[in-house]
Amino acid sequence: MAERNLDFDRVIERRNTRSLKYDFAAERGMSEDILPMWVADMDFKTSSYIEDALAERVREGVFGYSEVKTPYFETVRDWMLRRHGWQPQEEWLVKTPGVVTALAMAVKAYTEPGDAVLIQLPVYYPFAEVIEDNGRRVVSNTLYRGEDNRYHMDFVDFEQKIVQNKVKLFLLCNPHNPVGRVWTKEELIRLGDLCMKHNVIVVSDEIHEDFVFRGKHQVFAGLKKEYEDHCIVCTSPSKTFNLATMVLSNIFIPSRDLRQRFRKQLDAAGISQLGVMGLIACETAYSKGEEWYLAMHAYVRDNVAYVKNYVEQNLSGVRMTEHEGTYLVWLDFSETGLSETELEDLIVNKAKLWLDGGTMFGEGGKGFQRINVACPRSILKEAMKRLEGALKEIRG
Repeated sequence: MAERNLDFDRVIERRNTRSLKYDFAAERGMSEDILPMWVADMDFKTSSYIEDALAERVREGVFGYSEVKTPYFETVRDWMLRRHGWQPQEEWLVKTPGVVTALAMAVKAYTEPGDAVLIQLPVYYPFAEVIEDNGRRVVSNTLYRGEDNRYHMDFVDFEQKIVQNKVKLFLLCNPHNPVGRVWTKEELIRLGDLCMKHNVIVVSDEIHEDFVFRGKHQVFAGLKKEYEDHCIVCTSPSKTFNLATMVLSNIFIPSRDLRQRFRKQLDAAGISQLGVMGLIACETAYSKGEEWYLAMHAYVRDNVAYVKNYVEQNLSGVRMTEHEGTYLVWLDFSETGLSETELEDLIVNKAKLWLDGGTMFGEGGKGFQRINVACPRSILKEAMKRLEGALKEIRG
């Protein structure tokens, strides 16, 4: 059997499929003719091996409680070892209905109400939500953009924020959403050593680990043996294989104590067995989906390059941040001179694009827009043309 779903230029009709991206424009205050490039899922069919495995399971017709045994872990472990040079142990694995669920459980497991939790704004907005909604306090070691047009960490401020706020927990985003950084080994070790020095637990969200276009993804727990007792690593096939609706993530917690505390919060929330379709999709993706993944990765890489070239050649006043990882590109509109209201009007009403405004990612996001480039090239070209036309319109 050969992989069938390798035509990434094919436009898949996603309207009227219960798609959050395409079918809920009106409910979210958008016009029906808007082009959605916001939420982080792909407009590609997943691997045909996953399709076939799910169809076969459906034909069984019985959907009682289900679980997995060791072969499931082995496929996940082998992917991590093959793709990222890291070999987790089976007892470390805790499955959750998603990485955001894991972030929330970690906040509840490792901090108390009123405690400060450290993040690095601008960052994926649920980071702040799971902290604040659980009665904890957000503290930010805000990233800064250097002269190289890449984002960097302020390590002096990082340590100061830990000490001043008695931080017990740090939520790391690597690769970083939305700024597109793939943190280097040196950066992560410097950060990790500071966390060890001050006894800070690190929750490393590595959901975008398979979308690295420059540099190499570093699994936080694999950097130093001593980090294992102070961290949890959050992974999922959902971004890599476009399986978000399967609601499954693989969370690795090497420390027995941290793992027990984490599981206690899962039990308190009533989370036990996950959906059988997600389990099957994950195991199939990691065991049979590599051909699809490599072809998709190359296509998205070329999409990133296309946007970079288009912005430089045609969108005066717009600057694309140097992109290293994820399929979410970070565009800077600050040189257009538009206010936040005017920028929103430009994107939504003139360009008819549904992107993610930078302010939702917190401090440092003003003047930016995040665009999802995991789509057929024709859709991306249309988006760029709409943006170019809208900028020309406001400039007369």
